[in-house]
Amino acid sequence: MFLTLKLLSNRHPSFIARTVFVKNNNVDDACRLVNRILGKEGILDQYRLTRYYEKPYQTRRRVNHERCKAIYNEDMERKIQFVLRKNRHEPFPGST
Repeated sequence: MFLTLKLLSNRHPSFIARTVFVKNNNVDDACRLVNRILGKEGILDQYRLTRYYEKPYQTRRRVNHERCKAIYNEDMERKIQFVLRKNRHEPFPGST
């Protein structure tokens, strides 16, 4: 037994299909796997955004929030990589 997920999108007119095999009649695990695939590919987010009409001010707020979040995450990743770096020179030599 297997589940086939068929998606048709306006941006991608070609047919997209994913097949997830159901092992030992365990449909719950197969559904979880399908949901994980959809989440990673951003299809669920796109569905949630287009489910209802989004007013222009809500769109601006969402886009600005996403930009700020991306900048913050990039800065934090840079700081974390700096702290985790090995073979750094001692900033205050002789202080230890």
